[in-house]
Amino acid sequence: MTTETRPTPIYGPVFAADPQLVYDRMRRHGAVAPVELAPGVEALLVTDYQAALDLLRDTDTFSKDSRAWQRTVAPDNPLLPVLGYRPTALFSDGEVHARYRAVITDGLALLEPHRLQRRVAEVAHQLIDRFEAAGTADLIAQYARQLPAFVLTTWFGVPEEHSARLVAGIAGMIESTEKAVAAYGDLVAVVTAMVAERRERPRHDLASWFVTHPAELDDEEVIRQITLTMIAGHEPTTNLIGNALLRLFTDARYAGSLIGGAMTAYQAIDEVLWHEPPLANLSAHYPRYDITFHGREIPAGTLVLVSYAAANSQAAPPTDGTELRSGESAHLAWAAGPHACPARDPALLIAITAIEQLTSRLSDLELATPAEDLIWRPGPFHRALVHLPVRFAPVAG
Repeated sequence: MTTETRPTPIYGPVFAADPQLVYDRMRRHGAVAPVELAPGVEALLVTDYQAALDLLRDTDTFSKDSRAWQRTVAPDNPLLPVLGYRPTALFSDGEVHARYRAVITDGLALLEPHRLQRRVAEVAHQLIDRFEAAGTADLIAQYARQLPAFVLTTWFGVPEEHSARLVAGIAGMIESTEKAVAAYGDLVAVVTAMVAERRERPRHDLASWFVTHPAELDDEEVIRQITLTMIAGHEPTTNLIGNALLRLFTDARYAGSLIGGAMTAYQAIDEVLWHEPPLANLSAHYPRYDITFHGREIPAGTLVLVSYAAANSQAAPPTDGTELRSGESAHLAWAAGPHACPARDPALLIAITAIEQLTSRLSDLELATPAEDLIWRPGPFHRALVHLPVRFAPVAG
């Protein structure tokens, strides 16, 4: 295999340190580039914006069902917690997909925005109370990762003692290391016990809604839909909060504006969705037959993913380095087409409120380490900081 055709690894620390540089190098292959998602596991990655839209909207040519591909990898492959087939909206097509997705969208519709915002604000203040007197904090471990978890456990009715298992399970599976299978298994175990309990004693929570939905999902289908919704609600939101906070701290255009209110938070989030989307590469698809797609011949059943980050970098609105821009909404951070993320609005509300509450309480926040020394979590799918250490004037209790 020549250097020009050798798949590009997108799972190690080199990729995590500067993915845009790697995406730029991939463009020599055209709209679709060969990549390695884990040692020995190859795929194709769409890096072109128009090609990404074409794939995401074309349900006739591409399927979301990963079962044929899954038979080509070992059962303990660390990518399977993310890419392995399960009876969910993420891995289904047509009427089956519509049935599963309706359960999720109907459930999310129950999250009244004002009640969700109030709960996020309550949790934000509880978390800030824990570290405000210290004058230092890790805003990933102590805030961005905790806040979505507490909100999810509230709405789904997860026992508080299982919250840490939920967070660890989601983070572990997304990183796609040797611990991914066990991490996902523990997450499923928490949800399985919860579903069994709701079958016996329904409550006023989202878990009970999934169990009793008119679609009449069986236990396995309910467990997988809840697990998918938790994963989609926690990991991307955590990363979105962390990445937006980093932009607030490091972009000179935001200098002195940490207490600027909701619009500042929205602008930072909007720019992150364009330039540092919290899920960078996903939307796994498989051609139903041999095709030629944007100049590349792709055999049937090949794993093809979309790089939201690379595609966005082609279409991102220009900035002149001094003015903030907002209102642009054509990025692919939420994907597109029939499988576009159904949790877009709640995720945005959670992230904006989280940043608002933090910066209003601690308006003198600043990085406690140079930005170039921050470490990004390795993995092919996400764009996420390991830590975000900050300092501020301690607040007396």
